[in-house]
Formats: sequence, structure tokens, C-alpha cells
Amino acid sequence: MAEQDEWSSDANEAIEISILQQGSDTPITLSTFHPKFTYPVFGEEESIFGYQGLHINLRFAAHDLQPNVEIIYEKKFKTIGETKAADIEDVLREWLPPSAFDKIAKFNARIQTDASAKDFRPPGKQVNTYTSRGRRFEIWCGDLTDPAVQRVLQRMQVFVSFFIEGGTPLNLDDQEWTIERWKVFFVYEKLFKTPTPTASAYSLVGYSTSYRFYTYTPTAPPTPPSSSPQRIQPHKIHDFTLPPPTPLSPACLPSRERISQFLILPPHQSYGHGTHLYNTMTNLFLSDPTCTEITVEDPNEAFDDLRDYCDYTRLTTNTTLSQIQLNTTPPPPPQKRTNRVVPTSNLLPLALLTHLRTTNKLAPRQFIRLVELHVLSLIPTHNRQTTRLTKKGKASDENDRAYYWWRLLVKQRIYKRHKDQLMQLERLERIDKLDETVGGLEGDYGRLIRAWEGRGMGDEEEEEEGMEGGSVGGGVVDGAERRERTKRKVVMDDDDDDDEEEEVNLAKRPKT
Repeated sequence: MAEQDEWSSDANEAIEISILQQGSDTPITLSTFHPKFTYPVFGEEESIFGYQGLHINLRFAAHDLQPNVEIIYEKKFKTIGETKAADIEDVLREWLPPSAFDKIAKFNARIQTDASAKDFRPPGKQVNTYTSRGRRFEIWCGDLTDPAVQRVLQRMQVFVSFFIEGGTPLNLDDQEWTIERWKVFFVYEKLFKTPTPTASAYSLVGYSTSYRFYTYTPTAPPTPPSSSPQRIQPHKIHDFTLPPPTPLSPACLPSRERISQFLILPPHQSYGHGTHLYNTMTNLFLSDPTCTEITVEDPNEAFDDLRDYCDYTRLTTNTTLSQIQLNTTPPPPPQKRTNRVVPTSNLLPLALLTHLRTTNKLAPRQFIRLVELHVLSLIPTHNRQTTRLTKKGKASDENDRAYYWWRLLVKQRIYKRHKDQLMQLERLERIDKLDETVGGLEGDYGRLIRAWEGRGMGDEEEEEEGMEGGSVGGGVVDGAERRERTKRKVVMDDDDDDDEEEEVNLAKRPKT
């Protein structure tokens, strides 16, 4: 074991990523950083066996992401039987294009002599520009069917495995109709002055991907059932042909837009770029008449913070949230009713909520989180104490009643989503689990409220670490995300696509 440790290297420390730009004599290193994860490439232990003094230099041209890998070591393990040193180059060939394995001298010469670099433009079309701390940035959007988009994305696919927990690189050889569903957004810094006349002014900051999936939208609302018997009428037969005479493009069909991968490179995190990128994507989707809803694929905690902050700011700015008020004096339930039911329809204007949600194209889970966040923000901090809830909904203080009903609404949502899991627990355990989950969620909401109020609405340059973006199921990742590589703890919360119902029977739910 001691000998094995002597010949083993931590892959996260051994790999150093550098972003290079053309210089006057030799390439200039703009930034260096290490990967967050390497287990998709080198296994669960994130260890490379067979070398001492191992350094893997992974370099990228700043503008077009041309890669190069250089493997340096002091000693290499001599094969003994079936025990041999890892073939690092063979492992990396699965993740990098063949040109990445050229000699470092050839790579440097390519950067230094690339006269076309000065004419480089990010692929796609420019959709936004902004300045941050005196520096200029641009956001570009392109379809994945564009070969230029594919080239840049292909070169940076290894970032997915290095920085996005559970992320999967996109299959660029997939069927064309699948490729057509994807968009890629690039964030580039554009220098005011380049170091040489032929150097590119562009340097990659981050990127995101999204894809569309068809949403069925009825052309007319369903007809309510009639009280009198009706004769069943035969369905009208419509003639159609498959495949259709005119090919259907995913861009013209009503669809949900789902954010998949989202990454701001480590040197650029905590400067507000995640906020700008997310808001740009959201505004583009909101302006698209074929987009019915904006969703996110398995966001991590850092991205949840970023998303909540951006959506909360937007819904506050466009006065959506100001239209929502919690009714703290709902009418009493019928006397004969034995089951305890949270009177959701009497506490919140459900028809208005549906209208506001669809207008803002938010998924049910995300919208109800923002409503809960908004309602909690209206309750003074000193009223957010369970010790003040002895009179429950009959308290004389309106804010105490608001807090009581707010907790019930949150508990109802959590209970409904996780009923099957909760019913496997004993009653007292179920009570404790609900209280624990609501308390944790309230703490998260309180943290977001303080951050939003302290930062000031729209102050995008003062991003705190932990709200800069992150990863979504196919990936989103940020600098403050926890380093643990284990599966995230199962959190009692909703998925983006789950519908919210009006009421749920909580007969066995504890009194609050």
C-alpha cells in the first residue's frame, strides 16, 4: 500500500488548465486553474497510478479553445506483471480531439502565427453586451447545427466532466432532428486592446446549453361534463401523411426550453457573469412565442441560488410579486368536515397565480418557491418564530397569522410531493421530518432575502460566491459548490415539471 501511494498522484492537483493568448514572443497565460472533479476521466478515486512528480498541463487558446495536453513526470513505474502505469494519453484521447496531442512547440507556434485570430468572432449571433469592473463582455447564441458552434463546443467538452457534477458531454454525432433542438450560449470577454496586432480580442468566460422538448397545448379548453346523458359521437377522421410533406423544425413547435449545462470558468466566477448569462437566456426565451415554459435540468444548490435571485429580481421589477397577497383571515371550514385541509384557495388567489406563472413562463415548482419567498419577505423577522404560534390562525397579530399560514402552505407542498416517502415513517418521525424540512427551507429563503436586500435590486456586479452559476443535471457549476463528489443528499422538494394542486388532505399531519 505504501508503494502504491508513492506512485499515485491526485488527478485534481496534477492537472493544471491554462487559458493562453497570442503574445509578442510567446503565448501569454491569461489564467490557470485546476479541475473540480476528475472521477469521470480517471475513476472514483481521482487518482493516477504509475508516476512521481506528475504534471498534466492542459492548455486552451483563449478565443477558439484549441486544446493541447502536455504530460510531464519525474519517474514512471516499471511494469511488474499486470501492474503498470496508467496510460494517461490513451485515457485523455476519449475526451480531447487528436490535435490536442501535438507537441507543445507546435501548439505554441500555432497560437503565435495564427494571423486569422484577429478576425475571430464567437459562433452564432451576438445577443447581449455588458461591462463589469471596466471590462467588456459579450454573449453569443448559436444553434448546435452550426459547424462553428460544434467546433468550439467539441473542444471544451472536457470542462463538463471537470466542473459539472454528474454532467454528460453532448453527443455531437446524434441524429439531426435531435441536434436541432439545442442552443449554445457563449460568454466572451472582448479586450479593448490586444497584446499584438494579430491577437484575438476574445477570451472565453463561460457557456451554457439549452434544448427544447415539445409541449402539447390544447387548441381549446376541455368541455365540462354535462348533467344529462349524451350520445357518444364518432371521432372525425382527419387525413394526414407521415412523414409530413414539409419537414417540421423543433423551432416552430410549442416547447419547453430546458437549461442543461451552465458553467462560468473558475477565474471569472463571483463577478456577476452567471447573472448576466442566465438573464440573457431567460429574456430570449420570454421573447420567443413558441417557448411555453423555462425549466432547468437537475440544478445544483449554487445554481438554485442564482436562479432564485435572478427570477425574484425580475418578478419584483415587473411587479408580478406585488400582486400576490396572503389572506390571513380565511373563512372557517364547514363544521361537519372532519379532515383537516389547508384552505389554499382561500389563502392565495389561485387563478391569478396561474396567470402570473404562465405569463412569466415559469415552471410550477420554481414559481411556487418564489411565491413562498415573497410571502415570507413580507413577514417581519421577529414574527418568524414558532413560539408565537400558540393561537395559530386566530392570533391577534396579522403577521403571526401570516407566518402560521405560510408554514402550513409550505408543509402542504412538501407533504404532497413526498407523501409516499413520508408515509413510510412513524407519525412522530413524519412530524419531525416536515418541521426539519420547513425550517431548512425557511433558512434558505431568509438567506436569499438578506442577500437580495443587502445587495440592492439589480446590482449584478456584486455577486457573492455561491450565486455565480453552477451546474444543472446535464450540468451547472459554481465556485462555492461543495467539493464533495458523493451523491447529493435527497432533499424534500419539487421537480420543475411537477404540477401544483390546490389542496391536499392532511388529516394525519401534525398540528402546527
